[in-house]
Amino acid sequence: MNTTLHRVRSLLPVRADFTAMARTPRRDLLAGLTVAIVALPLALGFGVSSGLGAEAGLATAVVAGALAALFGGSNLQVSGPTGAMTVVLVPIVARYGPGGVLTVGLIAGVMVIGLALVRAGRYMAYIPASVVEGFTLGIALVIGLQQVPNALGVPNPEGDRVLAVTWRAVEEFLRTPNWTALGLALGVAALMLVGARWRPTIPFSIVAVIAATVVARLFHLDAAAPIGDLPAGLPAPSLGFVDPSALGSLIAPAVAVAALAALESLLSAQVADGMTVGQKHDPDRELFGQGLANLAAPLFGGVPATGAIARTAVNVRTGASSRLAALTHAAVLAVIVFAAAPLVSKIPLAALAGVLLATAIRMVEVGSLRAMAKATRSDAVVLVLTAVATLALDLVYAVIIGFVVAGALALRAVAKQARLAEVDFRADLSGEHSEEERALLAEHIVAYRIDGPLFFAAAHRFLLELTEVADVRVVILRMSRVTTIDATGALVLKDAVEKLNRRGIAVMTSGIRQGQRQALASVGALDLLRLEGREYATTPEAIAGARAHLRGAGILPAGTSRPHGPAVTGEAAR
Repeated sequence: MNTTLHRVRSLLPVRADFTAMARTPRRDLLAGLTVAIVALPLALGFGVSSGLGAEAGLATAVVAGALAALFGGSNLQVSGPTGAMTVVLVPIVARYGPGGVLTVGLIAGVMVIGLALVRAGRYMAYIPASVVEGFTLGIALVIGLQQVPNALGVPNPEGDRVLAVTWRAVEEFLRTPNWTALGLALGVAALMLVGARWRPTIPFSIVAVIAATVVARLFHLDAAAPIGDLPAGLPAPSLGFVDPSALGSLIAPAVAVAALAALESLLSAQVADGMTVGQKHDPDRELFGQGLANLAAPLFGGVPATGAIARTAVNVRTGASSRLAALTHAAVLAVIVFAAAPLVSKIPLAALAGVLLATAIRMVEVGSLRAMAKATRSDAVVLVLTAVATLALDLVYAVIIGFVVAGALALRAVAKQARLAEVDFRADLSGEHSEEERALLAEHIVAYRIDGPLFFAAAHRFLLELTEVADVRVVILRMSRVTTIDATGALVLKDAVEKLNRRGIAVMTSGIRQGQRQALASVGALDLLRLEGREYATTPEAIAGARAHLRGAGILPAGTSRPHGPAVTGEAAR
């Protein structure tokens, strides 16, 4: 009980968090205002894309943004609705409606808080970069395709498969073209992309949206459908859950939302650390803050949220140094919700589609993709496979497929490091031996050195190689360079030794490490290797044992002398 309370207490805000807010308040307030200007069209756009409307995006940015800033583990993180989360939510909204989003958000929030309590944040480092890059590319493609109906000015076709929905939208556009909507969408996207290269410090997303709205109003472009009426203020807390009978089917989507909230938030916080000097986030506190944010946002009509890499990057670049900047961002958006809802409601949907098209394009880091594709063939395969699975299936399957394939390819690469190499043991023989005895030893003894891991992925190839040993009387296995051995490897080794023994070949071993003995002993391999005292500490001792075995078999003359040369010690002897 005390341990649990201590763990919960360690996840709560501390005095230093509030002290930091008072150091450079002017700079943090300015950074927060800038981020809010950038976040406004994104929040509106992602709310529309999720299927719950622009007000859902704003509610998420305000509620989740404030809670994650206050309770999260990063001083610089900005949270809110993101494109990746939208991809997960669209099929949930299509099947279960807003109540499904509320239920999934609450379940996911509890899951993320649970991850924080068990300190799962540290395991972020084990996610392969190729999976992350492929996931990001796939998400960018999905976000871009999701904007096609609004960019073309056609009603959103039914369905939750983005490729099918996009194709139906294109067919509808070809039947009744809406060039006004298409022109606004492409104009907004072009202004954002060109403007970002020309003047990176200017928030061209809000400039483009304002320009598109003004043009649509001045020229009475009725084909450019507006967002529609927004409520003046945050919605009252909602309790619109789904029917209890549907809870079982929502567990998998909730797992996907929780995994995404954790993954994207920790990635974003990691990016923020890399952009600054002296800042380091607490991954478990970050998970705790994101869990609370995802519990609260759906209650106010919002959608599940994550840390947002783009908004966090803007926050860092504009000089933020404490949580005050992210809190200011949420406060400014709240003021807009209460004071400027009528103006925001006039924004054309096509303009928001253009914002998200540009955002999707900017998500794709061509340099990173090129570097990952050139790194290794395995990285390229995992990247492409994850991206295609994200586009064709869904996020959960994409991440699982990418992770499993990356793990399998990594095991394959590690398994290839295992080597069974024949070595010339005659260098370990003393000069006391006659040429005749040397020839007899070389004829009847073969020595192998096992390099690398002896585990399930490499063990059976090892067995095949070892049991094809030529007709000799003694096999010496030098095991000092075995890096790891599991139960499968130990069983295969035992099987190989038994097969050799049945052929009348004695097996001597040298250099078995202490850490390998448990696995060997657990399957009975250690007792077999020790049979008749055939386990030795060093290779010279194993050769002496092999020579004694040959003498006992009458192959060597009985009176041969033992070597008196210099002792061989260390790794070479084993």
